[in-house]
Amino acid sequence: SSSLHLAMIRINTQPIQSSLPDKTPLLNLLRDELGLSGAKLGCGEGECGACMVLVDGRPQTSCNLPLWAVQDHDITTLEGLGSAERPHALQEAFIAENAGQCGYCLSGILVSASALLQHTPRSPGWLTFEFVKAALARLALLKHLAQLSQPRAWRRMNSANLSARAG
Repeated sequence: SSSLHLAMIRINTQPIQSSLPDKTPLLNLLRDELGLSGAKLGCGEGECGACMVLVDGRPQTSCNLPLWAVQDHDITTLEGLGSAERPHALQEAFIAENAGQCGYCLSGILVSASALLQHTPRSPGWLTFEFVKAALARLALLKHLAQLSQPRAWRRMNSANLSARAG
């Protein structure tokens, strides 16, 4: 059973007190209680990166991060990076390059990229390449998952299932 206690967390430099159960994922607090919609629920297992936030300046998935683990830590969400009036340099660059695609996991990519730039401002090309490669791998997986919803994919899977049952 999750215990209830008053947790103090700093989110986007603001002190936040929460009385949610300590095993509640940070993502639930951000979205449901605070109305911060930048971090998204994707896989729910910390694999896709759609829920990425910064914890003390380091990228961390928030869908599987319990509140007890972030008590007395600094959390930065997409909303904490910049605003419409004063966007973060990365947000400006993505807008200028029209790099949004569907946007669902974009907040996680922006948050992670901001940490990369903060901790390695003159990052070697291979490091940036590895970061981009990981982000694109997640996007490719999403594309393949989306293709499963197409009728052609369903027909293929159903015919394979029927063949397996018949044999």
